[in-house]
Amino acid sequence: MLTSPSRFRLVVLGSAAGGGFPQWNCRCPVCSLAWAGDERVRRRTQASIAVSADGLNWALINCAPEILSQIQAVPALHPREGSRHSPVNAVLLTNADIDHVAGLLSLREAQPFTLLATPAVHEVLRSSSAFDVLAEGVVTRRPVALGESFELVEGVTATIFPVPGKIALYLEAREEAETGSLATDIEGEQTIGVELRAGDVRVLYIPGCAAMTDALRDRLEGADVVLFDGTLWQDDEMIISGVGTKTGARMGHMSISGENGSIEALRQVNVGRKIYVHINNTNPVLVDGSKERITANKAGWEIAQDGMEIAL
Repeated sequence: MLTSPSRFRLVVLGSAAGGGFPQWNCRCPVCSLAWAGDERVRRRTQASIAVSADGLNWALINCAPEILSQIQAVPALHPREGSRHSPVNAVLLTNADIDHVAGLLSLREAQPFTLLATPAVHEVLRSSSAFDVLAEGVVTRRPVALGESFELVEGVTATIFPVPGKIALYLEAREEAETGSLATDIEGEQTIGVELRAGDVRVLYIPGCAAMTDALRDRLEGADVVLFDGTLWQDDEMIISGVGTKTGARMGHMSISGENGSIEALRQVNVGRKIYVHINNTNPVLVDGSKERITANKAGWEIAQDGMEIAL
């Protein structure tokens, strides 16, 4: 539990990409290490974070399927008073991916909170009656616009902005049927980044990003902390691991390595701490001591793990 005085507190609740690590049905080289109990790898749940200014009132950014165990693992998120209570006041969604919204179904126990997302993401949730368990009058669904700044939780201001990406996987077939194509690096309401401010502290959370743009690079400049999409080490990683047919670009994620990767793209950007999140189960940076982990560390990047705490 965070105990040091600070203006901003962040807990990485989950650090893995969709499917978690190890993925339940995967025996890729990296997952195989986890199944064998290799001490060089640590199990990870799907990506989400919790943020607070006072350590008492918290907001979640994304709501992973494992949200109940993630909350149970962080004492600051436990109920503290009365017969029903939660310090979680708000949930902000960065897209409509299953690994970011499925946990909402577990927050249905008549507990008030504010659910924030772009209008496009709210529309996706409304189209599924399963999310009606978030009862009207209990959960407040608030749309937020690109570029809008708002109080996410007491003492923490958030601004959302578009990053290159695509619609959620389960919406792709409909998109292709309606438009005849599928864009994987569009900038709009379907994939956003979040800039968090508490006093003069500035932290950015970008768990999904298909490409680096000049505008995004400028936004990251001077940040205290950037938590950035670390899904794949290389674009054809799923293919060479023998567990998939899609490239990272096709999935809407830029790779870590290579001339168009995030290490190179952000090499000259002045950031206090750079941390990879949303790490796919095939990514060798998950292995302590791997050449990929060493390369990322030498370039100034940390690899997030569940329970990682940041106090500023």
